[in-house]
Amino acid sequence: MGTIKQGILGGFSGKVGTVIGGSWKGISYMRSQAQSVKNPRTDGQLSQRSKFALALDFLKPLTDIVRTGFKLYTNKQTAFNAAMSYTLANAISGDYPDYELNFASALISRGSLTSATNGVATSANGSVTVTWGDNTGVGTAKATDKALIAVLNADKGEAVTVSAGEARSTVTQTVSVPADWVGEEVQVYLGFISADAKEVANSVYLGAVTVA
Repeated sequence: MGTIKQGILGGFSGKVGTVIGGSWKGISYMRSQAQSVKNPRTDGQLSQRSKFALALDFLKPLTDIVRTGFKLYTNKQTAFNAAMSYTLANAISGDYPDYELNFASALISRGSLTSATNGVATSANGSVTVTWGDNTGVGTAKATDKALIAVLNADKGEAVTVSAGEARSTVTQTVSVPADWVGEEVQVYLGFISADAKEVANSVYLGAVTVA
């Protein structure tokens, strides 16, 4: 119960309904009572949080490249949020609490530019080499399109990315990775962005490679 200290127009202390009164350094104040959250840990909420955490763990080390790769999907949302939405909808499988991220279904870039073909990832000398076929002239593919490459060490939560790499017609690029990745598995993705940065291709998953 609240107590009025200075008549009906004065301050009060305690609780009256959903209003709490008090005094701080001689100044009377009132604030509304914080609303309690009902069922904050329902199965549905826990399921959604689990999926969100899995998608975030995947995308966080890829932040720089998805900002480029999902730049065409920034209407009323950020590129990162667009990537989150895609990942949640397409790359997570299983049932709560045993969800898993399907690397092959995930994208680091998305758009209508013609994608890479015949992509292969290999490793030697502490680097990852990506090769692809020159499909210049097929669909919207141009010789000058630039490679988008991501080498993700999911266990470490780290990635090495290339946001404007070699031209499509060059058909290869080597990416150096940290020395402490040797002997560890990485996931490799390849996409393309046009030379004027106005078109982006859906990325292609090149599989898992052990850094040699």
